[in-house]
This record gives sequence, structure tokens and C-alpha cells, in this order.
Amino acid sequence: MNPEAFQAALTAVGIHLTDTQMQQFSTYYHYLVEENTKMNLTGITDEAGVYLKHFYDSLTLALEVPALQTEALTLCDVGSGAGFPSIPLKIAFPQLQITIVDSLNKRIGFLSRLVAELNLEGVALYHDRAETFGGKRSPQRAAFDVVTARAVAPLNVLAELCLPLVKLHGQFVAMKAAQTEQELTDAQPALEALGGQLDRDAVVTLPGLEDVRHILIIDKIKQTPARFPRKPGTPSKQPLGGQ
Repeated sequence: MNPEAFQAALTAVGIHLTDTQMQQFSTYYHYLVEENTKMNLTGITDEAGVYLKHFYDSLTLALEVPALQTEALTLCDVGSGAGFPSIPLKIAFPQLQITIVDSLNKRIGFLSRLVAELNLEGVALYHDRAETFGGKRSPQRAAFDVVTARAVAPLNVLAELCLPLVKLHGQFVAMKAAQTEQELTDAQPALEALGGQLDRDAVVTLPGLEDVRHILIIDKIKQTPARFPRKPGTPSKQPLGGQ
């Protein structure tokens, strides 16, 4: 997918990018490839792959959660890595207020430079573990309309990292490439314990690809108990409800 095909594919689903936004995506691509020679940010570096599997894929979240396209929502991206999906969402929908938390300071450094390169406002970056970022004494706890994570960990682990950050009646949205039926089954005890309830499992395909992706939309229907998240490392070592 070259930049022109990227723009056309988005236009076909009702997302219209300006010349300025297209230039921002171009800057993003070139800076990502340049910085990837210094640190491991992505295994995908060809233009077609980045535009399809990173940029377009990130924006599918806004197709399944349409309010992201028009409302000034607060969105927290947990374990964002090279900025996916939050930075493409911010470029396409500048009214969003973006917070990114990542446990690796080198990645936060990259994202800080990227945000400056793209001249973005309304992006906050935090070097932290999700377990402490959403802890019971954290000002970020229950502070966000939408919290997302892209293929970071199994759903029962992700739920404990993300749901404490979601406002009551907000949404946790997990972007998954793999089959999700078993993950959803395994995660059901965790969702119930953390105040979440599955709204839907949206099946997504990317233009020209046959492999299926899933966007799991989970409503926060009650407050997360103060004992969650547990101390750093525990959610991944001892997932709620088991593996």
C-alpha cells in the first residue's frame, strides 16, 4: 500500500486526510525507518508494509469506535511501542487528547522526538509500568474515555493493565491479530473482576490481505476494585483466571 492507496482506502471508508496530514504520515514513516536503525521499533520497515500494517491498521480502531473521529475524547495507549495505534489516530483526528505509557524509556524518547517532528499538540508521554500508572493512588486511574493496547499481551493480562485506567462507562479496546475466542474465554473471570463487559468482537481485514484481525471492545460497567492492578509483573506471571 503506497501513500496514495492509503489515502484512497481511507476515503472509501469516510476518513478524509488533508495534504498536511498526508505529509505528517510521510514524515512519520521516514523518521520511523531512520530511528529503527538505532533501536528495535518495528520489524516492518518497507513503505507498503508500514502504511498498511501500521498506519491503516491503527486507524481501523476509529472505524469500530466512531466517536474517535469526531469527539474530543481522552485516549490512553498502553505499551505503544513505536506509537501504534495512538499517533496515527492523533494525526487523523487532531481533536483527540492522547496519553502514551511505555515501560521502555528509549521508546518514550523516540516518541517525544516524533511528536516534535510532527508538530503535534495534546500528546502526553509517560515512562512507567502500566501497573503503577493505573494504581489506586495514581491521578491517571479511571481518567480516560478510551484505553487501547495493540497485541501487547493476552487479554486477561491486558485487562488488568488497562481497565483500571478507563473511566466508568468508558471503553477498553484491545487490537488483536490472533484468534480471540480462547482469549475471551480465558479472560472472562478477569473482565468480571475488573469491572469490564465485552460489547463486541469486531472482525477486521486490511485491504489486500486475507488474515483476520480482531478489535475487542469492552465496556467498563463498574469501578475496578482498588486492589487492581496488582504489583508490576504479577498480572503477566499470574493472570486473573489463569491462562
